[in-house]
Amino acid sequence: MPTSYDTPDVLDRREGPHGEVVLRRHGDRLEIIANGCFLMDTSDGRSERRLVDAALDALPGREHPDVLIGGLGVGFSLAHAAADPRWGRIAVVEREHAIVEWHRDGPLSAISAEALADPRTDIVEADLVAHVNETSDTYDALCLDIDNGPDWTVTDGNAHLYGEAGLAGCARVLRPGGVLAVWSAQPSPEFEETLWNAGFQQVRTEEIPVARGVPDVVHLAVRPG
Repeated sequence: MPTSYDTPDVLDRREGPHGEVVLRRHGDRLEIIANGCFLMDTSDGRSERRLVDAALDALPGREHPDVLIGGLGVGFSLAHAAADPRWGRIAVVEREHAIVEWHRDGPLSAISAEALADPRTDIVEADLVAHVNETSDTYDALCLDIDNGPDWTVTDGNAHLYGEAGLAGCARVLRPGGVLAVWSAQPSPEFEETLWNAGFQQVRTEEIPVARGVPDVVHLAVRPG
């Protein structure tokens, strides 16, 4: 196990349109750092998998529902969705070209290679905030994991997504009765209230125990219809 004095090895460092993104190895885990902010690593993944399962659990009776995953990250959500034959189309929006390359040809391919080869999988290189307002595609579920939570965004522009106007874009890509699932490193009562105010129903927050620290959470809400 890595210890506090281990020095991570930088495997790749890129400057993209949204700043610096770094892939590094720390002991036996891979880590993604964006603009100096820790995003995620490969040490656990249970909450990223639960993000996908919670959305599917909230869609009873739908045959092969389509899901849009916001954020490729280390690939846990995509790999878990692709391993489940109940899902239909699995689209992933990722704005950082470097992260896509790390999955296609780099160290993260160990997690995502089978999922990327799945004919249901479609990788869309775009900014999610813009994509939900521009695409003509619709889905049964939208699973968001592009920040550390509604109250802890990676870039200032992402904060718009968690307000009423941003949530209107999320609702736009959801079919009637579709589910919005949002990963967060901590609960946000303010975000729950915003979901209600934006017209979503059945708003709730589910805690997921993790290997280290306080539980992660998934905020869940349903588009009326």
